[in-house]
Amino acid sequence: MLENEQNLMPQTDRTRVSIEIPWRTIFKLMAAAALIWLWLTLVSTILVLIVAVLLAITLNPIVAWFEGRGLPRWAASVVVGLTILAVVGGFLWLTWASLSDQAHYAARYLNEFEGNVINRLPPWLRNVAGIKNGAEMTSWLAPAALRFGQSAASAVIVTLLGFVLTLYLLIEGHATRDWLVAFVPKARRGKVAQTLAECERVIFAYVAGNVITSIIAFTCTLIALWMLKVPAALLLAVVAGLSDFLPVIGFLVGSVPTILLALTVSPMTALIVAAFYIGYNTVETYIISPWAYGDRLKLSNVAVILAFVAGAEIAGVIGALIALPVAAIYPAIEQIWLREKLPNETVREHKEIEQNGAA
Repeated sequence: MLENEQNLMPQTDRTRVSIEIPWRTIFKLMAAAALIWLWLTLVSTILVLIVAVLLAITLNPIVAWFEGRGLPRWAASVVVGLTILAVVGGFLWLTWASLSDQAHYAARYLNEFEGNVINRLPPWLRNVAGIKNGAEMTSWLAPAALRFGQSAASAVIVTLLGFVLTLYLLIEGHATRDWLVAFVPKARRGKVAQTLAECERVIFAYVAGNVITSIIAFTCTLIALWMLKVPAALLLAVVAGLSDFLPVIGFLVGSVPTILLALTVSPMTALIVAAFYIGYNTVETYIISPWAYGDRLKLSNVAVILAFVAGAEIAGVIGALIALPVAAIYPAIEQIWLREKLPNETVREHKEIEQNGAA
């Protein structure tokens, strides 16, 4: 009887599930892990190389101009390099003493201003923030200021090392490019050449345009602050010129300490300085930048902020600077490499948005 009941019970099939991963996929995962490890290990070297490539692409038209006047490429590269060193070194040699004194004055005043503001806060607000007095707040902000200073110093060192490598890239850049392109299959070399040309156009627009707008920002700010008799005018103008390399965000970085120092003259002077920064930022956004960049660099403010934050998180100040041209290259990558994989409507609408933004 039991045997008959067991025979009448439904039989359940036991299936064995096996997951097979192709060796090709495993190799791809290993290669990705190796690239991540290399990036974490060689991040400083990679940053130097990226900075050198950006500088070389920017200076290449100037070197080509000297070549057209009969100089060999190595001599033209050396002339351009020595000229840049002479200009930057000469400026620092002439202004270093003044910049140092003004930096000490600005730091002392801003610390005192910060302490006074904190001491005037309501007790309940200071208790919420865990602050008893202004001096304690200053010491709490010191580590953040130190990290920023270290990041900025690292950016300067990376730029200097990258400048040395730039000279070699200017002299041997064409041979290096051809050597690397030789690794690419012949069927894809046309797209690679098109991508390199577009990247060169975008990077030159970014760096050259930023240099032009920064020089204009430095000059206009120096004249305005000197006429208003704002303390540390030279230092604040240098800050304005350097912060101008960061679109959108640089405006806040340069304007806040300037307005605070203008308060030492009078509240009316601070209002005039604030109006000057707002007015100049508007003129630069809608007149100077389009003239300096042309239609070669198309980045929305949202893209600028996201690229800046991502670059700063990865590699500090230098990462924030180089993230912007890298982000600006994406439209070219989409048009050249992703056009066949994306819907036609997506590519067409993106192109229309870029054209409308440029207009």
